[in-house]
Amino acid sequence: MLTKSDKEQLRGTIFKHLDGIATSTTAFALHKKGVLNYLLEQKKCELPELTKKFSANEGYLNVALRVLCSQGWLEQHLDNASDSIAYEINSNSEKAFALAHVYEDVVNLLNYSVKFPEERIGPDVFIALEKIFKKFENKFDLKNVEDNSVEAQILKHIEGAIAGPIIVLLGVNGFFHKYFMEASFRAHEYHKDPESFKKILDFFSHLGWFTKKNDTYRFTDEGLFFAKRASAYGVTVSYLPTFVQLDELIFGNPLVLKNDNPEDTEKHVHREMNVWGSGGAHSTYFKVIDEVIIELFNRPIDEQPKGILDMGCGNGAFIEHIFDVIEKRTSRGKVLEEHPLLLVGADFNKAALKVTRANLIKADIWAKVIWGDIGRPDLLANDLKEDYNIELSDLLNVRTFLDHNRIWAAPKNSYNTISESSGAYAHQGVRINNNFIEDSLQEHLTKWKPYVEKFGLLIIELHTINPKLTAKNLGKTAATAYDATHGYSDQYIVEVDVFNTVAAKAGLFPDPQHFAKFPDSELATVSINLLKGN
Repeated sequence: MLTKSDKEQLRGTIFKHLDGIATSTTAFALHKKGVLNYLLEQKKCELPELTKKFSANEGYLNVALRVLCSQGWLEQHLDNASDSIAYEINSNSEKAFALAHVYEDVVNLLNYSVKFPEERIGPDVFIALEKIFKKFENKFDLKNVEDNSVEAQILKHIEGAIAGPIIVLLGVNGFFHKYFMEASFRAHEYHKDPESFKKILDFFSHLGWFTKKNDTYRFTDEGLFFAKRASAYGVTVSYLPTFVQLDELIFGNPLVLKNDNPEDTEKHVHREMNVWGSGGAHSTYFKVIDEVIIELFNRPIDEQPKGILDMGCGNGAFIEHIFDVIEKRTSRGKVLEEHPLLLVGADFNKAALKVTRANLIKADIWAKVIWGDIGRPDLLANDLKEDYNIELSDLLNVRTFLDHNRIWAAPKNSYNTISESSGAYAHQGVRINNNFIEDSLQEHLTKWKPYVEKFGLLIIELHTINPKLTAKNLGKTAATAYDATHGYSDQYIVEVDVFNTVAAKAGLFPDPQHFAKFPDSELATVSINLLKGN
């Protein structure tokens, strides 16, 4: 039986595994190009100097260097007032950079792993896995692999980059089913190539996930812990298409993962895997959301929203959840015949709209499902009014992890902002001034203000934290992975306090009764807000 301390330590392993996927690919790309050696020689470099020296795309180079800061291998010197950025080596830099070449095998392996969703694990992949498993068992010949050493950190990174994609593949395909988790089993019960599959099971046995006796495997308590949290790896692993293209993104064509047609399948992320992974975490946040929904829909009927608009409805799961809460847990749910609930799902992705329609029909939930752009609430409001006679302002507007993923729009006005954010931001490889990030977010939220003043904007948002804070708390936050996945894919996560400050400038203020952050500390990377006007 795992103790609370055991679980905390294993949770830290998950965070370090996610660090590993982001850091191994980033560090090796910079190592191959010579950036790390140059930093060691110069000791401190301005970002423009590095950009010119290595013909880099400054925006993505900045993201990459900040990732290394978050791992404690560099120091970021950022002055938003003068828009200057420099990076300086520290006491860990020489050892970490000298060992960056060790990532080569696992980075090469990820070029196989990225194909797992379509091709699964074939014979050639098993050969590659067997080779890297043997090297891992020998700790890649690293010396001094002790707790808190750079060598131990790198080995844990490699462990995560090997294990993460396999964990997700097994999770998505039902290996962590109750049957396998509660009983002993043999490799042939799950895979048509049992001899090869044993090698994967033996690798996880080496990590302590399984016990093995006469070719029969059984989960350990530690293995069950990871199996039940397989989805925690899903979001980071879903960005492998981005991580395996870092050479090109940072030093080549910054548009290599961009689609000319927005309706085409996304190149930078495996979206189905992303949805699967994010779904595992959402249940925690939904508990806070539920409190808001219940309070609003228990009010006198003339003080309630006429319905809900979910901007970025994805697969419709959030709409289903909200409807279930209203129907079963509020006074409104008892009078839906007399006061029908207007449900609207909007998404920029037309494929997502088809999935949402199908899922809501299957769930027997009536809803309008329409195209919408989070950056153009005016168009959405006009469409709702003209096509359905629905006022956007009569609805409770909700969304989950979306505002940071809006299409970049440069601010139209100057606000003399001096940003408080430590983030690294890019659009198509070009670095974006942090002051502009805040100004753009302010203008974005200002566009929504007229439509959310009556009932508020209920929002779950993702955030960054200062890399110095991340480096001091390795194993306690997934911030490194979030910064990498979002930074390399032109998404704009800012710190919790920065987001709330900008929202206030737009005239939207957090309702203190319904504000929450996760974790509830300075390491918060997720917040829930009911933003309301004055």
